Amino acid sequence: MSLTMALPIHIPVLLDEAIEGLQARPGGYFVDCTVGLGGHAAAILERIMPSGRLLGIDADPEAIEVSQDELSNYGEAVTLVNDSFVNLEAICKRYHFHPVDGVLFDLGVSSLQLDTAERGFSFHLDAHLNMRFDPRQGLTASDIVNTFSEQELARLIEKYGEERHSRRIARHIVQSRPVTTTLELARLVEQALRSKRARIHPATRTFMALRIAANSELQNLEPALKQAIDLLRPEGRLTVISYHSLEDRIVKQFMRRAASSCLCPPGIVMCRCGHVPTLKLISRKVIKPTSLEIESNPRSRSAKLRIAERLN
Repeated sequence: MSLTMALPIHIPVLLDEAIEGLQARPGGYFVDCTVGLGGHAAAILERIMPSGRLLGIDADPEAIEVSQDELSNYGEAVTLVNDSFVNLEAICKRYHFHPVDGVLFDLGVSSLQLDTAERGFSFHLDAHLNMRFDPRQGLTASDIVNTFSEQELARLIEKYGEERHSRRIARHIVQSRPVTTTLELARLVEQALRSKRARIHPATRTFMALRIAANSELQNLEPALKQAIDLLRPEGRLTVISYHSLEDRIVKQFMRRAASSCLCPPGIVMCRCGHVPTLKLISRKVIKPTSLEIESNPRSRSAKLRIAERLN
């Protein structure tokens, strides 16, 4: 992507709440695991300058290219790395960036990806079925749609998209193969659900499921969260913004387990697990966007923010 092209309008979600949750302050070292277009990163840098540093990671090389330009004024305070956050610990060690004061995950798909037709993420823009964050990875949404069995496809759409009519959709897709473009797939899903009324586009859940599967999003999340704990210094903050119930469930359960003093099964009289808590929950209740933020940025409506702090 050329930086001379007009960039999609990007509004960072839950910006003030996330930055406050990180407790970003001058001289701090912070990691943005999903730097995207640099919105959260710029806000962190404003708080930690002049002696603080930020490491930004993104699997999408176009996002790194854009954020390099957007954050260029911060000079050597910023290090940007094109890689997956599943490799978080190795990346931080490679750049001698540990321990750190805070780690931010802003999960999901960015405006850059949704609004760039050729990336194949949107059912509103016609393009080849791609949906990969990193074009170097092998599996595309097209591979899934055109090679998975009907049973595999239905199971994937039900599991990752939480789509009740996954079998009907999968059957319709398989009967119509090959399916090569986003609008073609969207039309097939609409036809499969013709009699179903919904407040969201009929293809929303199917497209989300394919994106999650193509990028191994849920499989990569918990390993990255574990690495983040190991990188945090005592009282360092872990801050996660999710947009999907499955993501949020993983984050919530992970933080609660890490904050628990006992992981023994219910009914055990005396603790035998020997588990030592590594986190303290800062936000026991999930933080959501205000109605004002949702009105100004509709894509924020499903966002959920959770915050935890590293214990000694």
